[in-house]
Amino acid sequence: MEEARPVKNSQTTITELMVPSYANFGGKIHGGILLSLMDKVAYACSAKHAGTYCVTVSVDKVEFLQPVEVGELVSMHGSVNYVGRTSLVVGIRVEALNVKTGLIKHTNSSFFTMVAKGDDEKPTVVPKLILETKEDVKRFIEAMRVREIKAAVKEQMDDAHSSIEVDNATELLKNERCILKFK
Repeated sequence: MEEARPVKNSQTTITELMVPSYANFGGKIHGGILLSLMDKVAYACSAKHAGTYCVTVSVDKVEFLQPVEVGELVSMHGSVNYVGRTSLVVGIRVEALNVKTGLIKHTNSSFFTMVAKGDDEKPTVVPKLILETKEDVKRFIEAMRVREIKAAVKEQMDDAHSSIEVDNATELLKNERCILKFK
């Protein structure tokens, strides 16, 4: 395994035509189709950097900003933004091109956390990331901050799940859009 690899070595773009079979009844592309394509880009980027098989652990910030239409060319631009010991964070920007008008719209961006796997199927160490531009440094630091925030939120969410008091439900839910019918 190489000791370090630059960001540019793993950058990947996949472009695909959006066909009618990808669309919902309203003619818009299903979000699940886009997520599946993004997962492929995340795999390509992480595997190129790690030099081994990688699996998806989590996906952050899935927000569809604009719909994707049938007939548009969708490009997913991926880049390894951060590496831990065995994990990698891949940033993906999705853009849709209307071939008739030439208009390109940013439809969403997401961050995939991947883990490299060795031949024994256990997590394996990945090469360090060589940061060659200010943008590389910015993305690495952003990913560090997001990891810290995720850890704090996970702890709060775990606490919230373990400390639910159903006995106080009437008071907690009085201004919510629900009706209590249990005894």
